[in-house]
Amino acid sequence: MCAWNPIFTNLIATGSGDASARIWQMGGPHAVDGCGSVRELPHGTDTTDRKNKDVTTLEWSSDGTLLATGSYDGVARVWSRTGALVHTLSRHRGPIFSLKWNHRGNYLLSGSYDQTTIVWDVSGPTGQVVQQFRDHEAPALDVDWKNNMTFASCSTDKRVLICQVGKEHPLRIYSGHLDEVNAVKWDPSGTLLASCSDDFTAKVWNVASDQPEPLYDFKDHKAEIYTLKWSPTGPGSKNPQKQKMLATASFDGSVRLWNVQDGTCIRVFSRHRDSVYSVAFSPSGDYLASGSLAGQLYIWNVLKGIHVKSFKGKGDIFEVAWNVEETRVAACFSSNVVSVIDFKR
Repeated sequence: MCAWNPIFTNLIATGSGDASARIWQMGGPHAVDGCGSVRELPHGTDTTDRKNKDVTTLEWSSDGTLLATGSYDGVARVWSRTGALVHTLSRHRGPIFSLKWNHRGNYLLSGSYDQTTIVWDVSGPTGQVVQQFRDHEAPALDVDWKNNMTFASCSTDKRVLICQVGKEHPLRIYSGHLDEVNAVKWDPSGTLLASCSDDFTAKVWNVASDQPEPLYDFKDHKAEIYTLKWSPTGPGSKNPQKQKMLATASFDGSVRLWNVQDGTCIRVFSRHRDSVYSVAFSPSGDYLASGSLAGQLYIWNVLKGIHVKSFKGKGDIFEVAWNVEETRVAACFSSNVVSVIDFKR
C-alpha cells in the first residue's frame, strides 16, 4: 500500500509484505528525477519473534507529521515523518486491517481480525486505549471517521456499525448486506455513508434518518465490490460547486460512478480485463485512477467519461494514490514495486 504525505508532498510512504514500511523522498518534480533519501521503518527486528509483521495498512495524519502503520502481528505503530518510532500500540489479538486518523490528529482508529475496533489516544508521550469496541461478530475489515468522535466500521459479519467514543453501544447497526462488507466511507459532508460487499452491491446510508434501509442500493455490478471512494466534491469538500459522486470498483473488471442525488449510474468504465482492487479520485475530482490485477493502471476523465492515460506494470496493482498537487499517481504492485507516474492535465 502507499500514501502521499498531504503536507510534505515530496514524501510517499509505502508498506509491504516484507515486514517493513518506507518513507521515500522524491528526487525532483518529475518521475525521471528518481528518489532522494529513503527511510526504512522496520516492523520486526527480533529474530526470535516468529509473528508475521507484514504491513497491512498505513495512513498519514492530516498535518503530515505522523505516519501510522498496522501489521499482521496485531500491532499499530506510529512514526515521525523522519522515520523515528513514536508509539507502539499493542492490544489487538489479530491482524490489523485498517487504520484511520481523526482530523484533529489526537485519536487513531484501528480495525482488526480479532473482531474489535480500538480508538487510541496518541496525543501524549505514550499511546493509550481510549475505548475498545466489541460489537462485531467477525473480523472488522474497514473503519472510517465521520468526525473527531464518531466512526463507522464494517465486518465479515455482514454488518455496518456507527459508534461514538464514550458510548457503550453502537449508535446505528445496518444489516442490509448479504455477505461480508469490505469497505465503508463517509462522504465529505459526513451525512452519507457508503459500504460495499462481496454480495455484489454497494449501499448508501442516510445516517440523518432513522431508516434501517439504505437510501440507495446499487446492484449493477456482476461480482464482488472490493472498494469504493467518494469524490472530493460537493458540500463539505474543497470543491463544493462540483457534483458529488461515488466510485465503486469490482472484481467484474468495471468501475462505476454513481449520482447520489438520484441514485443513477453516471459512468461505467469497463476497459479493465481483470479484477479492480483500487480507485482514487484526483484532488480536484476531475480525474479517477483505477488499478487492477495484471498490473493495469488507467486514469479517466470523469466528466468526459474517457480514459486519458494508461500504464502497465509487472504484477498486480493493489493500491493507487494521487499526490496533493495532482501531478503524480503512485501504483503499488505485488512484484514489490511502487511506480510513480507523472500526470499533466
